[in-house]
Amino acid sequence: MALQLDVITPERRLLSEQADSVTVPGLEGELGILPGHTPLISALRTGVLSYAQAGTTRRLLVSGGFVEVNNDRVSVLADMAEFPEEVDAARARTEREEAERLLGGFSGSPEEMAEVRARLDRATTRLQLSAGDTGR
Repeated sequence: MALQLDVITPERRLLSEQADSVTVPGLEGELGILPGHTPLISALRTGVLSYAQAGTTRRLLVSGGFVEVNNDRVSVLADMAEFPEEVDAARARTEREEAERLLGGFSGSPEEMAEVRARLDRATTRLQLSAGDTGR
């Protein structure tokens, strides 16, 4: 028994594969999904989505959006998603440094603060993903 995993962004379909298990970064923490999982819908936070296939774990970055689980199908509709090999580590370092600088002397609105924190989270996750073992 396997899961059908689909990862889609507004720009493209990143993934449509069978998986033994899937872990997604939900707003309240990581969600582990196995075949037979109870139906659910959850918002996503920026983080690493991982999935296992025949003993190999693969990972990708997701940011924003939703996950729906129903009838052994995991549908991830992300605002943004990237494979590890697509991450530009130098650009991510620059983005992280810029976000940290902005947060250091921040005096804007709560909405602006949330956007800067989101940029920092994306850049940090990109760096972690590019430096880690991707299983590919």
